[in-house]
Amino acid sequence: MSESMRGMRLGSQSLESDVGIELSARQLVSFRCPNQHQFNLVFAENVELPELWQCQQCQALATRIIDGEIMVREHEEEDGVRSHYDMVKERRTEEELEELLQEMLTSMRRRRSEGQLSA
Repeated sequence: MSESMRGMRLGSQSLESDVGIELSARQLVSFRCPNQHQFNLVFAENVELPELWQCQQCQALATRIIDGEIMVREHEEEDGVRSHYDMVKERRTEEELEELLQEMLTSMRRRRSEGQLSA
């Protein structure tokens, strides 16, 4: 093995060149958080741009800036975290949930009476 990689900084420099590589079109998008931190992010030109992005300094939600003005959001989203129960209630009615609860309790009681304590 006469050709060794001795002396190369492996991983720190690429042996590939940029010749023949065509980068996609990009756009610079600005955001500002409630604490007046402003920052820019680069996105591809053909993607849907987000209205909100987490501030890099204070972790608050920053709003996109369009033509120097903060973007007016069309719909306000809930800022609170949705629990598993909240998501279940979106898909089922109270009656359906009560029926499922009764089915599970009946099944558990039957298994317990048969000596099967685990699920």
